[in-house]
Amino acid sequence: MTQFRNYKYIKAWFDAIEKGTIKVCREQLNLKKYLEERLFSRDDIYFDEKMVEDSIKIPASYFPFDLIPWEKFIQCFVYGFRWKKDNTLVFNRYLTLMGRGNGKTGYAAWNNFFMLTAKHGITNYDIDIYANNESQAMTSFIDVQQVIKARPDLDKKVFIVTNMVIKNKATNSRLKYNTSNARTKDGKRPGANRFDEIHENENYDTMNVATSGGGKIKDYREFYDTTNGYVRGGPLDDLIEEAEMIFSGELGIDREGADFSGLFPFICKLDSDEEVDTPELWEKACPSINYNDSLKRKMFQEYSQMQRSSQVRMTFMTKRMNRPLEDTRFAVASYEDIVHTKEKEMPEKMEEVIGTVDFADVRDFASVGLLGKYSGDVYFKQFTFIHETALKTQNIKRQIIDIALEQNKARIVHGKSIEVSYVVNWFLEQAKHYYIKKICMDMYRAKILKPALEEAGFIVEIVRSGAITHSQLKQLVDNLFIEQKVYFGDDAIMRWYCGNVYEEYIGNGNIRYEKIEPETRKTDGFFSFLHGLNCLDEIYDSQPIKVSNPSGGSPTFQPLVF
Repeated sequence: MTQFRNYKYIKAWFDAIEKGTIKVCREQLNLKKYLEERLFSRDDIYFDEKMVEDSIKIPASYFPFDLIPWEKFIQCFVYGFRWKKDNTLVFNRYLTLMGRGNGKTGYAAWNNFFMLTAKHGITNYDIDIYANNESQAMTSFIDVQQVIKARPDLDKKVFIVTNMVIKNKATNSRLKYNTSNARTKDGKRPGANRFDEIHENENYDTMNVATSGGGKIKDYREFYDTTNGYVRGGPLDDLIEEAEMIFSGELGIDREGADFSGLFPFICKLDSDEEVDTPELWEKACPSINYNDSLKRKMFQEYSQMQRSSQVRMTFMTKRMNRPLEDTRFAVASYEDIVHTKEKEMPEKMEEVIGTVDFADVRDFASVGLLGKYSGDVYFKQFTFIHETALKTQNIKRQIIDIALEQNKARIVHGKSIEVSYVVNWFLEQAKHYYIKKICMDMYRAKILKPALEEAGFIVEIVRSGAITHSQLKQLVDNLFIEQKVYFGDDAIMRWYCGNVYEEYIGNGNIRYEKIEPETRKTDGFFSFLHGLNCLDEIYDSQPIKVSNPSGGSPTFQPLVF
């Protein structure tokens, strides 16, 4: 661990965090912990110090600025860490999420320049820049173009430069820019794809086409350089969620199969909205602020303006502080409280449980579950049936599905539809282990499903679902999560369901639980859980049986557990 931790650029960044000479957010502390505990301790990686040094020193001879500490730190993970077994990159996807004005575009141009050169060591290493408009896509391209044009020893001798393409003559590597028209991107063989300001992306259309050609060239990389924005449920939210799952240990370079992630998440933001009123903490979101007096003056000017304008405040919080403000949308629970639900599995012995179903469409998702109480805590065990059509026609994050399949929390159903028999048979199997007092479901599919369940011997109760019911359940839901009294076991898709729900305030003090995004963000498991909460008071709280021996010795028999 020491050899990696003590490399000068890593050491400088981590020492500054530990000494408090820079102010950083929770995500930076989590990244530090992730690297120290789960990367630096490995013996199957090595560090290419020369490549890191070249990536810093070679562009420095030509660019009109130098890299600052956070940029030098990231260089170590873009170029340095490799697997011993095959010399491939440990990290090959890089999220740089920070406030506007921190120099992300100039830093991108620096790396674009270096990756074209012979010192990078890879021929035909084409780099494609993607953005939502041409002006945005051209920015870092023009930065590289101007650096080359300013040096006669580079222009025409080393590079061929046009307004569309920059080509290194020795490596045949090209830098190009693109807009978000996905139809024009097929057939590429990129060395790197750079996605600029993806907070504007509502879907994966452009990104899917661009990345489909990746991996054909050595050291393929993907860069995501962005501030936060106003689009929710898009690719940026997925990357933020992936980062959280890495920090919590669910994903990472030390996991295998669907749980592996090669994402390097460098996130800078305020930890709370209140911190905006302490300018010394702005560095959390803007790590370049103390290296750029012009940026600092501009931010103080905007801060003053936001005291008188709610619109300026919303922009400042979202774009500068990376704290998106929304009028009526509130998360159903904090990420930390949702992650805590995996700490305990549902007990094998409970006196009685409530069955739950959320089943709206026979060609989509259907979630079934069991809800119980044990020793003061609430437990929920769910299983999801996923029709194959949903995965083909909807832009659902496949990684979370793969994890759910691996954890045996979901099953992909082939054929025309999710048959009622799948739901009935699941409950019949669970009834071998638990006494199911009743099954709660809303009106969707009830006309078909209710008789089938009753024929199998279950009592079915139709519960209401809507603003009035949600408002009545809100305090219970809040308490369960805030007091960390609810457990789902290690169920990634259930945590995903909860994270996809927000509270919509609709007036008269009422709320309604809604999806963050109607198609890509599924919530079936949460609503299945919610249906069961309607009847939570009707079941006993199972308690572990304790046996005491009046004589003070150990009991000579084992208690029966019913």
